[in-house]
This record gives sequence, C-alpha cells and structure tokens, in this order.
Amino acid sequence: MKLPIIKHLTTFIENNDEDYLVEAIEVLEDLTEVSSLKDEELDVIGELISNMYGALEVNTAIKNGTPKKEALNGFMKRVLGSIDQ
Repeated sequence: MKLPIIKHLTTFIENNDEDYLVEAIEVLEDLTEVSSLKDEELDVIGELISNMYGALEVNTAIKNGTPKKEALNGFMKRVLGSIDQ
C-alpha cells in the first residue's frame, strides 16, 4: 500500500463519491478471474485493490470525525504494525 495513492483516492472520494471506488474494486476483482493473466499483472491489480480498500477505510474514519491527516497516518500505522507481527 502506498500512502500517496491512498491520499489521492481519498481526495477523489471527497470530490465525487465512494461508490466509484466500490464499483472499480468490483471490476478489478472480477478481472482477477481471467486465467491468462500473468502473476505480475495480478500483483498490480491486487495492489490497486488494496489501495482502494485502504482509501475506503480512511474515508470511513474521516466520516466518523477523524481529521484526514490523522486518519491517513493511523491507517498506515495499523498496516505497518500488522506487517511487523
């Protein structure tokens, strides 16, 4: 996951609607079923999906009253903390 991408997607949600991301995730998840995709292509799709889910989670925190910067930093701390374990 990359914080600049999640931040950009969070701004996209603020300017538009989170439904766009939800639908894009559905399309990307469906694409993973294509049997001819190479591992590298699946990795890229997986990374995009992860970043989109991250942005949705950050957006939920913002909706619940957490300032944007704090929501982004808190999310990344949780992600890095789960990797370290």
